[in-house]
Amino acid sequence: MTERSFSLEPAAAASRTVRKPLIQWRQIPSYLFLAAWSIFTICALSWVVLASVKTNREVFREPFAIPAEPQFVNYDRVWSNSQVGLAFANSLITVGASVILILVVSAPAAYILSRAEFKGRGLLTMVYIAGIGIPYPLLFIPLFALLAGLRMNNSIPGLVLIYVSLSIPFTVYILTGFFSTLPQELEDAAVIDGATDFQVFSRVMLPLAAPGLLTATIFNFIGLWNEFQLALIFIQEPDLRPLSLSLYTLKNSMTYSGDWAGLFAGVVIVVVPTIILFVILSERMISGMTLGSVK
Repeated sequence: MTERSFSLEPAAAASRTVRKPLIQWRQIPSYLFLAAWSIFTICALSWVVLASVKTNREVFREPFAIPAEPQFVNYDRVWSNSQVGLAFANSLITVGASVILILVVSAPAAYILSRAEFKGRGLLTMVYIAGIGIPYPLLFIPLFALLAGLRMNNSIPGLVLIYVSLSIPFTVYILTGFFSTLPQELEDAAVIDGATDFQVFSRVMLPLAAPGLLTATIFNFIGLWNEFQLALIFIQEPDLRPLSLSLYTLKNSMTYSGDWAGLFAGVVIVVVPTIILFVILSERMISGMTLGSVK
């Protein structure tokens, strides 16, 4: 009787084991919403790309049809005649310099806030977090007066300074959570080997924080590449306009000229770099966010 009961226990345990479905019923609405949103986004982007290689007549007469003969001359016309090429270079310089400076300033600050013990660390961390929620319009007048005092108004270095100062709180917040997940034993081993605090940070902890740095780089690049409001306020010189502001000017001019195919070509030029960057590095970005969220 005892042997039989022992032999039935694994079978009973197996019968009680119920495999959980891959998708639970309560998750179905979320997946349906994400699927619908993805399909809408793909269709919208595909339509814009198709419209950018059509003639103006085809855009209105056959908006959803494949163009009979692709008009790649739209890109050449917009790139050359509408100064989109110059604006692309301005955005590349501005955003590239801003992202580098943001990481140079934010990485040491996040490392100190996450690893060091000092009085007021919690308050300083809360100040950084509070900086994320400050609306940009409240800062227009102080920033304009500050740049005017530094004689950096209406210049790319001035815009870079604004981008860096306003992006530091968010970047520090991301990197602080990531540095907190790194093991303390590595720091202790480096100190025992005679490394200074700066060597511990630059040679040990900073390479380990590469996924977090990559995540911060992607977020800042996409956000600053598409930024419009600050550029509109602090850049008045046409030759210094970034790509987002140039697209706005192009839209106003196309309203009167009727070159809507050229406008769609300008939209593609603005959107494609960020899409390519996100597609290539999205997996690393998600892994970096996941590692930084678990301590």
